[in-house]
Amino acid sequence: MISSLNPDSQQFVTGLNRIADQLQVTQRQISTGISLNTVSDNPDKVSPLLQARASLSAAQQIQTNLGQVKTEVDVGEQALQSSEQLFENAQTLAAEGVTATQTASTRADIAQQIGGILQDLVGTAGTTVEGRYIFSGDSDQQTPYAIDLTQPVPVSAYLGSAATRIAQHPNGTTFAVSLTAQQIFDSADPTTNVFSSLTSLYTALNNNDQAGIQTALAGMPKVDEYLNGQLAFYGTTQDKVTQATDFGSNLVVQLQTQVSGLADADETSAIVQLNQLQLQEQASLQSEGRIPRTSLFDFLA
Repeated sequence: MISSLNPDSQQFVTGLNRIADQLQVTQRQISTGISLNTVSDNPDKVSPLLQARASLSAAQQIQTNLGQVKTEVDVGEQALQSSEQLFENAQTLAAEGVTATQTASTRADIAQQIGGILQDLVGTAGTTVEGRYIFSGDSDQQTPYAIDLTQPVPVSAYLGSAATRIAQHPNGTTFAVSLTAQQIFDSADPTTNVFSSLTSLYTALNNNDQAGIQTALAGMPKVDEYLNGQLAFYGTTQDKVTQATDFGSNLVVQLQTQVSGLADADETSAIVQLNQLQLQEQASLQSEGRIPRTSLFDFLA
């Protein structure tokens, strides 16, 4: 297309359009508070900004996940504390039951209390958080154990699966967040198996078997020590979650600052620039208006 404007006029129009474009960008920055509204505003910042926003989104999601993990770990730790207290109560009852002054009837009464503790522990193994059995491993919709005190072996086999869930630390590392009820209460080592220990005690008390009660009582300290070790896992995991959450909070603030630095407009500078551009536009229009105009009639006069 051939322009009908002379070179001077064309230069004026080009300059005026450039000022108008800059005015539009500056006005948009002031109204949105963002300096990078389109790629053309600052192409060099686009890639760093997108990367910073992606990192911020990932960090925020990790923080949300850690919040959910914290709830589960806190509930797990409380459940293990309760279990520890129940087992200590069982040891006290065992010590009472082993004395020679006990009768078959009184031992049967103690057995009923041990049976109640066994039921409570199976109930604790079925602890849930938001509809999930937290001690059933990856099979978190399945209660880990069933119990029937009328059976020779009252506690069922483990009904869950292995626990493979991990939590992600904002620094990129991961850590385990849970144990299974099988690991906690149903150890493969008979000398540290909570359910087996209490079942042996329960059976001996019901049978008025003083020697059997003594054997069960003698093994309980080692089981108690093992149970304490499982409780310690949850205490350690609580510390890991707290450290990860604190780290993540700081990281989110850093990334938000980075995104802000790349995307946010400097309002004061933008207003100054807007005023300057408006003055330039007015000056250009006034200058153009003072340029002498000639026409064909001027040459014919």
